[in-house]
Amino acid sequence: MFRLTLVIAGLMLCCITALGQAAKGVDKQGERVRDGGSSRTPASNGGKQDNGTGRGMDFGSGSTPEAVRLDNPYRITARRDVLITAIQDLMRDRKLVVDEAASKLSDGIVVSQPFTFIKGAVVSQAELSRYADVPVSSSRGWTRGRYTLTVEVHPIDGSSANVSVNAKIEGRTDGATGAEWTTLRSTGLAEDEFLNELVTAITGSAPPGRTP
Repeated sequence: MFRLTLVIAGLMLCCITALGQAAKGVDKQGERVRDGGSSRTPASNGGKQDNGTGRGMDFGSGSTPEAVRLDNPYRITARRDVLITAIQDLMRDRKLVVDEAASKLSDGIVVSQPFTFIKGAVVSQAELSRYADVPVSSSRGWTRGRYTLTVEVHPIDGSSANVSVNAKIEGRTDGATGAEWTTLRSTGLAEDEFLNELVTAITGSAPPGRTP
């Protein structure tokens, strides 16, 4: 009788051990299934959601992409005289002074006087680099930046025209011999900003994908 009891106890112990091992196997298999979820989308941990919040690191998420530059020249549906007036009005709104001597309004050409957009040795370098290609090797201490806009209207037909904008960018340095202005190559930012505001003023809305 004692032997029978021992046999029964041994069998029960074996069953309990087997069930424990089986449970562990199920858990491991389930873990592998969860780890190998079918999701393959970027910044996703698949079906595994017990590590973090289910999203991987997403550097740059939500950052504003750089706006695509407008065509220059840009075609606008408006008569030339309307465009000429709008260009002069916009220049005044942007604190630009129309250069009456250099402009040829009858030919569709409007030229501004030089406009200083930045002053100060501390900030001039960075701001000037946005509007112009500043030589990397230059050791000059830029103290000011200015640009002159030339806007030309070329009629296509009676109701539309191509408008082109060109900017002359200059940087100033102050040395022992006095102030010196140096012409730099434009990055196209000054031209793009003016075109964007002109299109918005004429049409009442910003160009596709742009803001006023």
